[in-house]
Amino acid sequence: MSVPKGRRTVLAGMLALMSVGPSAGTGPLLAGAGPLPRTPRELPDHPLPHDPRRDAGELPAGLRDLWPGAAVVVRGEHSLVIGHHVAPAVLRDLAAGADRARRAVAAIWGPVRAVILFPATDAEAAALAGAESTRGLAAMAAADRVIVLPSGYARLSTTGRDVVITHELVHVATGATRGGRVPMWLSEGFADYVGYRDAGIPVRTAAAELVAEVRAGVLPARLPGPADFAPGAPRLAQAYEEAWLACRFIAERFGEKALVRLYGGDVTGTLGLSPAQLTVAWRDYLGKELA
Repeated sequence: MSVPKGRRTVLAGMLALMSVGPSAGTGPLLAGAGPLPRTPRELPDHPLPHDPRRDAGELPAGLRDLWPGAAVVVRGEHSLVIGHHVAPAVLRDLAAGADRARRAVAAIWGPVRAVILFPATDAEAAALAGAESTRGLAAMAAADRVIVLPSGYARLSTTGRDVVITHELVHVATGATRGGRVPMWLSEGFADYVGYRDAGIPVRTAAAELVAEVRAGVLPARLPGPADFAPGAPRLAQAYEEAWLACRFIAERFGEKALVRLYGGDVTGTLGLSPAQLTVAWRDYLGKELA
């Protein structure tokens, strides 16, 4: 589902991301005033003084005046995290997670620039994204950056944070909206596929809501469409799980390269199946994986 400047990741149906492993023990998200360190790899015993003019000159265009005099910049190996009144330990952990996410995306799709914004409040995040509502969100992806939702992010385990940031970086890398040319099940399913690929979360745990339906003898009749991903949709969690497992099925049967090629092609030309045949095969896969 879209916001004016990007995509959303919901927490609905993501209980696995909140419960697998402990949350990062980084203390409170909000930080008080005081000097803050800039880099995650060369932190001295005493924090370096914060120089907004120096940091601002190193930021990408459009971000230099984001939080005048208050932006804290933390750099990973290939990531950039910009925080506003956020504890430095949280920003360091996020930079390390962003590096992991970037590697996960690059392994399947290709390089992506990992720029992460961590506002002080959800309201600030909503304003940055131009979103009317951020209820239930952990992060949002705009065209060239990921915006963290502090309250949702705080609820996630360390593994969950990695999955969510990876999901959003996939949207940045792929330009997920693509003028509506990519079906939403593929856009959201592929982002989840990359996010979950090396997370170590069992399928039946990550797709708990869908498991309950399948075990009750109910299989979805079709791949999820845009309305299924709308805020407040009655089966929102299941829609994400269905999309993820559709992409997982394609990767297992046809290979990850075929899944990537599907972004620029169509089901028949890429997979040699009609859309109806793909649906039948996917439903059979759900029955075997989740029952």
